[in-house]
Amino acid sequence: MQAHDLQALIQAGLRCEHITVEGDGRHWSAVIVSPEFEGKRLIQRHQRVYATLGQRMHTDEVHALSMKTYTPAEWQAVSQ
Repeated sequence: MQAHDLQALIQAGLRCEHITVEGDGRHWSAVIVSPEFEGKRLIQRHQRVYATLGQRMHTDEVHALSMKTYTPAEWQAVSQ
């Protein structure tokens, strides 16, 4: 799997205003900005992203994914 493949999978299941994905084919890091994260705790945000990947997390296709998840307002505050 390539970074753009993983990014496309996440975007297909989650409305993203910004997303970057980097990794080595098994270990990934992502920055994800979505209005769907409004009012959600960190664990709920991560669960939402994991849900977009489905079985890929269980079959080791995506071995590890570290995430920074932001609402659009949070992203605006940290990216300035």
